[in-house]
Amino acid sequence: MQIQPYVFFNGRCEEALGFYADKLGAEVLFKMHYKDAPPDANRPADAKNDNLVMHASVKIGSSILMMSDDCMSEKVTHDGFRLSLTGDDLAHGEKLYNALAEGGTVNMPWQATFWTQGFGMVTDKFGIGWMVTIPDAN
Repeated sequence: MQIQPYVFFNGRCEEALGFYADKLGAEVLFKMHYKDAPPDANRPADAKNDNLVMHASVKIGSSILMMSDDCMSEKVTHDGFRLSLTGDDLAHGEKLYNALAEGGTVNMPWQATFWTQGFGMVTDKFGIGWMVTIPDAN
């Protein structure tokens, strides 16, 4: 059994895919736009959503993150959770943290804590909260 995060974007999923590929090395495994879905007589497609992402799966490190533009909701919120990202070492963790902070909001600066030499929290420019850490060296 696995738990895989599924993150929704308000029309910015395509942009987020590019950002995460550039900043985190995310690899797009699958991507489908709404215009690519088969017709459904019970749920006619709205042409304004044609080029929005219906579903995408990306691999970041050894984890899979699923994402889409949520066309079922009027407003997408990202409250009550954060994605946790573990860097390989101090320099790598700080690089990931700084990359996610570009255009976003620093919630806790990158710093040493009592449990690790590198930890910080940021909300990226898409409103996704991240906790970036490195493994404890002890």
